Amino acid sequence: MKSLPKAIFLDMDGTLLNYQNRITKRTKEAIDRVREKGIYVFIATGRGKDEIYPATPEGFEVDGIISSNGMIGYLNDQCLFEHTLPFNVVQTLVEKARVSNIYYEVFPTSGRGRVEQKDRPMLEANIAGEKATTLGINEWNERLEAIDGTIEWVDKLANEGYSKFYFFSNDQDEMEKWKKELSELQDALPFSMSSSTDHNVEVMVEGKNKATGIQDCLSHLKIDAKDSLAIGDSYNDVEMLKMIGYSVAMKNAPEPIKALADTVTDLSNEEEGVADYLEKHILN
Repeated sequence: MKSLPKAIFLDMDGTLLNYQNRITKRTKEAIDRVREKGIYVFIATGRGKDEIYPATPEGFEVDGIISSNGMIGYLNDQCLFEHTLPFNVVQTLVEKARVSNIYYEVFPTSGRGRVEQKDRPMLEANIAGEKATTLGINEWNERLEAIDGTIEWVDKLANEGYSKFYFFSNDQDEMEKWKKELSELQDALPFSMSSSTDHNVEVMVEGKNKATGIQDCLSHLKIDAKDSLAIGDSYNDVEMLKMIGYSVAMKNAPEPIKALADTVTDLSNEEEGVADYLEKHILN
């Protein structure tokens, strides 16, 4: 990028977060210094808002958050936009996941991922046994943590507005079957799909993603996309990396993601690749 960006958008999993699902102190300090230069820094993540700050060090701050793959956007504490799935879609997908024995979490616009209590044995069975060799340790650890504490177990899902689903399987073949089933359901139900690994798929509001969320935030700030930068690592970052003025893929990203980016970080997420990139190219 020839000149400094006016806004930077950072993915979390596989980008900001290491394999312990944490943002390091060095990364926090690099972001602080970028913000001191007058550059807006946003988190752009598939996570729900309540899943973000437990992964951050004390005192971590950004200017805004785009959560749930572009479904909800905040500038500081101001909610700029919010998109929710039709409740009939929520009900149908829970029933289909139950029949197909697929782990699910459904996220309200605020609060933790929710699961109906009667599905707890199904979710626990999905993470019993050994981790698949194709599954990242960070995603596996998150599922174990979810069962033990981060999921909000409810008797019945209320009709109160849900921004996205997260579906998971330790069995890659089962996940591929589930993705195919979801694709067929899209003929009758309005929703979009995105995956960050081969073991998950997320369902969001039709026509909305990280890129649409970023554009809404940039429009509010009167910043052009060409004056912005984004860093990501996975397939749910594709639209973001395509629309942004300067796109950066992580060293640990799959080759197709690296191929569509303007550049690639020298280091991986486990090596504090975001901090290294910001120090070299924004703060130097």
